[in-house]
Amino acid sequence: MYGAERQQLLAQQVRTAGRIDVTVTSEELGVAPETIRRDLAALERQGLVRRVYGGAILLERSHSEPAVGDRDRTRSQEKDRIARAALDLLPQRGTVLFDAGTTSSRLAALVPQGRDLTIVTNSLPIASQLATRSDVGVHMLGGRIRGTTLAAVESWALDVLAGLTVDVGFFGTNGFSAARGCTTPDTAESAVKAAMVGACRRRVLLSDHSKYGDDQFARFATLGEIDVVVTDSGLDERAVAELNEAAIEVVLA
Repeated sequence: MYGAERQQLLAQQVRTAGRIDVTVTSEELGVAPETIRRDLAALERQGLVRRVYGGAILLERSHSEPAVGDRDRTRSQEKDRIARAALDLLPQRGTVLFDAGTTSSRLAALVPQGRDLTIVTNSLPIASQLATRSDVGVHMLGGRIRGTTLAAVESWALDVLAGLTVDVGFFGTNGFSAARGCTTPDTAESAVKAAMVGACRRRVLLSDHSKYGDDQFARFATLGEIDVVVTDSGLDERAVAELNEAAIEVVLA
């Protein structure tokens, strides 16, 4: 296969799947990973993709944020495994914060009965699923509700968070990396996430492996502010080593 033919194939694949994985694609096409990286560099110069850790994503998708329903259906099995693994980090009693991430929502749905917990969230879905339970207390942060994520943002949420101290916080992210920390496309949501991080004594990041290296517009935490990353076994050894070098505990589900 000529280089131009291979690049055309890669362009078609990324339009269909939204992402190209260097290792998987090199094995499928029977070429070296360096060859695929060169092809992706050429596609990036053409404005078709943006290179990220381990591959590339469709450029036109990198500027938009999927709706919460679409994100919840993406990598559903990985998110279920991550949520189950994160249960071990949930305290028996105390205060817990869940942000508006879809994996955070799955963890909230798994909170066992009989725990003495006060729960804080800016997520409408999480507040709705926990509000009817008699064994937990739920505090919903106020503010403008973003239709994309169903999260409360802006000053009302920020003002309340400034006065809180929470034992453990669980956070989702659109992207994370050793270099850029935890990032999200929207500045209003980033500001609330940052305030949540600042309000928590212990901070746990819940993210599937595909988000590693996919740095977004606004950072809400450095990796130094995260205590534990719970992700799936698809995260490669080099990425795990980078996180460990930053003194981050990594749990692979």
